[in-house]
Amino acid sequence: MSSIQSIQRPINAEIAAFESYFEQAIKSKVSLLDLVMKYIVKRKGKQMRPMFVLLAAGTWGKIDATAYRGASLIELLHTATLVHDDVVDDAYQRRGFWSINALWKNKIAVLVGDYLLSKGLLLAVDNGDFNLLQIVSNAVKVMSEGELLQMEKARKLDIDEAVYYEIIRGKTASLIASACAVGAAAAGANAESIALMKNLGEQVGMAFQIKDDLFDYADADVGKPTHIDIKEKKMTLPLIYTLQQADKATKRKLINIIKNHNDDKKQVNELIRIVVEAGGIAYAEKKMNEYYSAAINLLNALPQNQYSQSLKDLVTYTIERNK
Repeated sequence: MSSIQSIQRPINAEIAAFESYFEQAIKSKVSLLDLVMKYIVKRKGKQMRPMFVLLAAGTWGKIDATAYRGASLIELLHTATLVHDDVVDDAYQRRGFWSINALWKNKIAVLVGDYLLSKGLLLAVDNGDFNLLQIVSNAVKVMSEGELLQMEKARKLDIDEAVYYEIIRGKTASLIASACAVGAAAAGANAESIALMKNLGEQVGMAFQIKDDLFDYADADVGKPTHIDIKEKKMTLPLIYTLQQADKATKRKLINIIKNHNDDKKQVNELIRIVVEAGGIAYAEKKMNEYYSAAINLLNALPQNQYSQSLKDLVTYTIERNK
């Protein structure tokens, strides 16, 4: 598997330019807000979504200021949703750092998320990037619907496989799809090529989220707490498959653990054992690989250059990563 560093090689200079652009985009004259923004920059992750934008732009044409704005727009949206998600989930850590709500409490965290969203909107409007804004605004809508659908279904524990795919298509795949589409649009690609990139990003996003859900069943250090989905009563694919296959007694046992004993380590370990033995992990891996294969087929239809090769490596990385 290629490393992030090797994947970034064709866009090293562009990533540096994007980072400078992003830091300028989030500056504020309000000292408290500027302090929070500096903290956000400090705790940046792998920046995979801006990489999708820049590599997509390079695949279809030129990486210029429009692509940097597109990458910044995606990163502003992504960061805003993470800040808001931490408030919704009462999460106090992310990527080994304290969350914004842990350090500055919920009121400030919500306003910071709103500020990031508004900066993204203004960045697009002020530069006339209305095509990029349309792509990203649709992603915001779909992401919100996906999260709310998951919350609605978690109360009743009645998520089937089709609903699960609908949820992850909204909450995760839509943003990666938007990143790929924004990159192509920023490079001046035609509508058919932008649609192809959006489809590619959606396939990658579906595989990405299933991979993330599989981490919840891991015992190893995967860079984030495990068993959180179980504690939050989130029905992910390994569990959904197991419940579909289980007899009535086993199904009752699993639902009882999720509803009433999701903080009990022994009970959670029993649930994981049942899921593994029922083939839930293997089934989820199979579905993840189907989405990955679909993404690879779409990648083969792209213009072949150093950027599309790195894009292919990035797609592989999202599936083979261990955290």
